[in-house]
This record gives sequence, C-alpha cells and structure tokens, in this order.
Amino acid sequence: MELEVYWTEFSERELAKIFSYYNEVAGSKIAKNLIEAIINETLKLEHQPEMGQVEELLKNRKQQFRYLVFKNYKIIYWINHSKKRIEINDVFDTRQNPDKIKRITW
Repeated sequence: MELEVYWTEFSERELAKIFSYYNEVAGSKIAKNLIEAIINETLKLEHQPEMGQVEELLKNRKQQFRYLVFKNYKIIYWINHSKKRIEINDVFDTRQNPDKIKRITW
C-alpha cells in the first residue's frame, strides 16, 4: 500500500531554518538544492515506509518514530496508519546534542 508523505508544521519550520542558514552562508542555489534533496529523500518512504531505523531516543513516545539519514540530518517520521500517511515530524541536525531530539512533544 502506498502512503502519502505529510510534513508537520514543526518539520516545515525546521526545513525553513535549514534553508535560511544555507541561503545566508552558501547562497540560494545551494540552500534550494539541499531542501529539495531532503524532500526527495522522504519520497522513498511512500513505497517502503518501514525502511528507516527506529529512533531509540524517542522510544518512550506512543508513536514508533523512525528516521532516515541524509547528509547531516535525521529525517524523523512515523507511520500514521489511520490517516494512511507518513508524518515527517522533524529534520534534526545530527551535529547537535542528541538529547535535543526530544525538544518537542508530538
């Protein structure tokens, strides 16, 4: 069964922050290409939603969060079977303190 990829408001804000940073330090073309590449990476989940590893730091949540790694980022998601979609909840820069991954409650 094919599922739709859905981006939460929080994950969209995180993408906007990434774009803003790279737009400032590297230019708009690089920023745009990075954001497009992150988004394209999530499209793989439509056909293989369980391909990501389980996120150990979020195991105490009621949803089973998984992640894909793209460059320096963890794309954190869960499979919402009732809505038939994959919910992208965060794009986390892995160069941060890993405990920051718990910064939002979903």
